Amino acid sequence: MKIVILAAGIGSRLGNPFPKPLTPLKSGDTIMKHQINNISSYFNFDDINIVVGFKKDLIMESMPDATYIYNPIFDQTNTSKSLLKALKKYVGESVLWLNGDVVFDKRIFDLLTPYINKNESFVSVNNEEVGEEEVKYTLDSDGFIKEISKTVENGLGEAVGINFISSKDMNFFIKRLEECGNNDYFERGIETAIQKDQIKVHAVDISKYNCVEIDFLEDLENANKIF
Repeated sequence: MKIVILAAGIGSRLGNPFPKPLTPLKSGDTIMKHQINNISSYFNFDDINIVVGFKKDLIMESMPDATYIYNPIFDQTNTSKSLLKALKKYVGESVLWLNGDVVFDKRIFDLLTPYINKNESFVSVNNEEVGEEEVKYTLDSDGFIKEISKTVENGLGEAVGINFISSKDMNFFIKRLEECGNNDYFERGIETAIQKDQIKVHAVDISKYNCVEIDFLEDLENANKIF
């Protein structure tokens, strides 16, 4: 299994003059260092790949021993294309990926590792919150994800930005990401692969552990209170 952190975006809503993953936390770590510490507690550091774009040198200098993938058109594309660049390097393998702005309790991996070991695709979700501006989801009659996007109506919960695609579903997912528009989020690729290729994607509820996506200063303040 490979691990991908999506860190190419500008992150303008937070107002930093530097990439959002380099935002310092009160713990003393940056968001990215917090993520990598958590990931490395469960998985091999050398399997981590960071997709960079905006002010990439700052990220690379902060973590010189990591492996990087460059999205040169980060200012013209969204997460579907950044993720696609990484997945094309690992055709035939399974991939765990994270948005580069998620601060979380590492014990989340206690819930996710059984699905990884069984090579079953999933999206991590928080069923205690359903924010209007967040990525939401619904389930089909078998309990797998049916719809997933920001525009889903009557969503059952929020996707938190930690996901896994199995090796058996990888080719379908890559194909659907290739079909996505430059401004699409990767969730568009997941939803289309579900609809057209009938891949089965679990919704894994991680609500028992804290997980905060940092979009605004209020999110950062909340993360600092929690962590």
